Amino acid sequence: MALDEKERIIIPDENGEEHLFEVLFTFDVDETKHSYIAVVPVEQKDDDEVEVYAFRYEEKDKDENDLALFPIETDEEWELVEEMLNTLADEEDLEL
Repeated sequence: MALDEKERIIIPDENGEEHLFEVLFTFDVDETKHSYIAVVPVEQKDDDEVEVYAFRYEEKDKDENDLALFPIETDEEWELVEEMLNTLADEEDLEL
């Protein structure tokens, strides 16, 4: 699944408040056989420094682009994701 860079998703926080995020990119990691998504809050995307959030995701319904997001919990998984984020950021010339 390839989401385009302008795609936006709504992610509820722990209090149930919904926040709009812009998708930076999605990627798969062969070692974990998982898919990951990197997003930034829409209200921050034009700031000099933005906080990037990354999640593991699974598609619930391919027709609806419905995603189930999961926190990244292990140090090994974080290292893989950070390495991929840095590589993709370098390719896109983004500052994270």
